[in-house]
Amino acid sequence: MSPLIEIWRSIIVGDKKSWVLFKHGTCIILVDPEMDLRAQALALMQEWGPVHAGSSAGDFGVVSLRDAPGWVVTSHHNDILTYVGPDEFEGGAANDVTVGLIGRDKRDRDAREHEIIHAEDKR
Repeated sequence: MSPLIEIWRSIIVGDKKSWVLFKHGTCIILVDPEMDLRAQALALMQEWGPVHAGSSAGDFGVVSLRDAPGWVVTSHHNDILTYVGPDEFEGGAANDVTVGLIGRDKRDRDAREHEIIHAEDKR
């Protein structure tokens, strides 16, 4: 089992939220889950995941985690979040811009590769 699954289980607040996790750490929280969680997440990722510089698709926010090491990088869609771990830096101190750019890049890769590693149905 991927350590990312356990990290996301510790990050997500509320035991009723269904979610889908992509290979590079992007998680889609499915507020209104449909029959096929994976298909729903792929559709959201195809529409909202790719980064387009100079548009809202390139925007991000950074949230420092309290109960896990690392950060969550938000996107222009409230339910698409990407985890960045402290081991993803090549020297230097982590700052919000660096963390955000790493997370945004990971989201873009997940949007292009479409590789789901886990789906958790909490209905």
